[in-house]
Amino acid sequence: MRTSATPYPVAAVVAAGLLGGVGACLADAWAETPERTIGAVQSSAAERAQAPSIQALVVSRDQSLYAGSFGMGVFRSHDRGASWTAANTDLSDPFILCLAAARDGTVYAGTFRAGVFRSRDGGKRWEPMNAGLKRLEIKALLIEDGVIYAGTGDGVYRVAEGDNRWRVVTKGLDETLVHSLVMAPERTLFAGTSGRGVFRYKATASEWTRLTHGLVDHEGLVENFIRVLAVDKDQALYAGTFDGGVFRSGDGGQTWRPISRALPNDSIRGIVTNERGLFVATGRGIFKSLNQGRQWTPLNHGLTELSVQVLIVSDDGSLYAGTSSGVFRSDDDGEHWVGISTGLAEAGVSGTP
Repeated sequence: MRTSATPYPVAAVVAAGLLGGVGACLADAWAETPERTIGAVQSSAAERAQAPSIQALVVSRDQSLYAGSFGMGVFRSHDRGASWTAANTDLSDPFILCLAAARDGTVYAGTFRAGVFRSRDGGKRWEPMNAGLKRLEIKALLIEDGVIYAGTGDGVYRVAEGDNRWRVVTKGLDETLVHSLVMAPERTLFAGTSGRGVFRYKATASEWTRLTHGLVDHEGLVENFIRVLAVDKDQALYAGTFDGGVFRSGDGGQTWRPISRALPNDSIRGIVTNERGLFVATGRGIFKSLNQGRQWTPLNHGLTELSVQVLIVSDDGSLYAGTSSGVFRSDDDGEHWVGISTGLAEAGVSGTP
């Protein structure tokens, strides 16, 4: 059963999960969370006194944890969330939709209104890098083999690390809002979109290919709103939808099947897959499956805010969840969660741009 309001690809609703230490972003600040306008987030002292809504998380090469919030900018922690520092100098837009970290330590932030920012000094200062971009709403960032990919309101762009000018990957996604990106073997790039479903681009192709076969929910509705994409060690693909659950493809996206009918919530916010299972974050908590979705186990002990916005796994195996009210960490595959938002709101008040 659908459990969230139907999303629309307009700025009134802001909405990939990328794996591991590369980064993750999910900006869905309104879906199943208290509605708030941009002006209210910026001006309300009451909001600032609470832990902010965390839309993006990434662990950098030096194991620093970065959290991107919706309205209070970027936060940095050097101790796995025990303490936080605002990292917003020269970051002109505090509405962070996604984060990514390169191997050289550079951190990238995608914003709601001001495009992409880059920090080469651990978040101490940021610089915009938007040359070539047609739209400045950045939903997804992915770094693969020295190339940065950005999911925007006008399709997918790419830029080499060290370069400053973005270029369209290829034709076929013009004027399309891209929420999520994932790279499969043989440099096959997949994009999850708002309103047009899943697309695939192979390096030898001339344009994007739409993949729709089987991407239909149990009510017979085509799933065109894709929030999260992930790929596992066996090259199976997973697509998390706005309100239609999770789908799996074992043939490179040619065909899909639903695997989340046993989940109590169909609003998918994050997907992490590793040798310990398939972890799915929803608007009502986090769940784990060991058999490709036939059964799901809730993993919400200590997760006092169930409206999850983003889920990532670090290189040391810890899970981090960004929620509508702060950040949580689990060191035992989600069996227990601990809140790590102490000082987060205070850091934001003192360091908001």
